[in-house]
Amino acid sequence: MKDAKNVNSTKLRDKFSAKDLQKISSAGIDATDKLRSATFVQQDNKILLTKAFSEGVDILSIEEALDTIPQARKYYRKSFSYIGKKIPAKTKGGYFIRIKRGKTVQFPIQACLFLRKERFGQKVHNIVIVEEGAKAYLITGCAASSAAKESFHLGVSEFYIEKGAYLNYTMVHSWRRDVSVKPLSAALVKEGGVFASNYICLQPVKDVAMYPIAVLEGKNSRASFNSLILAHSGSYQDIGARCILKGESSSAEIISRAVSLGGTIIARGHLKSENKNTKAHLECRGLILSEKGRIHAIPELETDYRDVDLFHEAAIGKISKEEIEYLCSRGFSRQQAQSIIVRGFMDIEVLALPDLLKKEIKRLEAQTLKGSF
Repeated sequence: MKDAKNVNSTKLRDKFSAKDLQKISSAGIDATDKLRSATFVQQDNKILLTKAFSEGVDILSIEEALDTIPQARKYYRKSFSYIGKKIPAKTKGGYFIRIKRGKTVQFPIQACLFLRKERFGQKVHNIVIVEEGAKAYLITGCAASSAAKESFHLGVSEFYIEKGAYLNYTMVHSWRRDVSVKPLSAALVKEGGVFASNYICLQPVKDVAMYPIAVLEGKNSRASFNSLILAHSGSYQDIGARCILKGESSSAEIISRAVSLGGTIIARGHLKSENKNTKAHLECRGLILSEKGRIHAIPELETDYRDVDLFHEAAIGKISKEEIEYLCSRGFSRQQAQSIIVRGFMDIEVLALPDLLKKEIKRLEAQTLKGSF
């Protein structure tokens, strides 16, 4: 087993055993770093690695950033104060990422938050700042080792998208059946800024509760929340998002694809328009593959203005007998047929990812679904 305490090494693969490397890989983390612009790794409460390969990116622990970067102190907890939401006062670790003004970061930035201790409570605070005119992709992989029995993860995340900036943020969860998870996040988006948030959970988990909020402050600002959720038997996932459209001609979209293999999924969405000429779309589609499964869609639309365009659609159903029989007639087993149909249903095109990340997410999806039926 490789030494997980080897903090002097700059190679991610030197931080974990082969088994744990496989686990973080299932959360979208690239251990080679070859196709990444920066890497952050935290195990339990210990920072194992912070490394940037691009001049356009600053990446360091939140504690170091608060000690050395005035901008970090300026933004710390600001978004949650803005929306009037309380967050835990005590956290340990987390990342600070800043994409510099006007920079386009070619390869994704990656951050890994890993649980290894039994019955451990990991509580982190993250800040991401995309300065004016900058563009970046960030993938956060959250995972738990086989030893992290009955552990808990709380992640507080703040996103600041400045004027004309773009951030595509993808969070991939790969937990255990007995791990509880509670992400808290808020994003403030300035004029012409774009914030795209993607959430993917295909592995078993005990329970997840998350309701991220994006405030579109500036004119022509945009936000999208997209989720692909696979609820295994015994899991409870309360997944939602809220967009507040304050800027004139701002727009938002919340799209959910949920599949229950016997678990419970609550799909929430709230669109609130506070200015004219705003547009927003809310969509939830669910698929139930077990009589023990449950999906509950809760859409909300709210406005005091006439000149807005808000709409929602929701549909929950099951795989038709005819679809299964057709694929079986083509030589597929029933399990293979179900896997094919579910993969088609959980279309990753809704995530607006670059080709590099699309290939990785498709690989993870295929691996997970292969053993789920």
